[in-house]
Amino acid sequence: MLIKPPFTPSAVIFRVVWTVLYILMALSFIFYIRKEREPVGMILFFSQLLLNLLWGLVFFKLHLIKLSLVMIFLMIILVLLCILLFYRRSKTAGILLFPYFLWLFLAFYLNFGLILLN
Repeated sequence: MLIKPPFTPSAVIFRVVWTVLYILMALSFIFYIRKEREPVGMILFFSQLLLNLLWGLVFFKLHLIKLSLVMIFLMIILVLLCILLFYRRSKTAGILLFPYFLWLFLAFYLNFGLILLN
């Protein structure tokens, strides 16, 4: 049994938050592509989304906790770049990604905490 860091949300909270975040990500992308179909923004968005989806496999199935931490760090960078680029094209698109950006810092903390505590 893994020792979890303080402030680890319950499974119910994780499910609710991720559902809301995926909806916000989708809306952000829709607002962005309505204003601009720039390949760089689309590549950044789908790169972070792919990393997000692969993270679950790496963390939960492969149990590569250190690699999953690196993946979260890369997601933070990619999402920040998306926010900056999307915001220039559509303020709404950029703002909608901000809760996801903040949640990734919590994910980083939790992932790092698991490494330190186990």
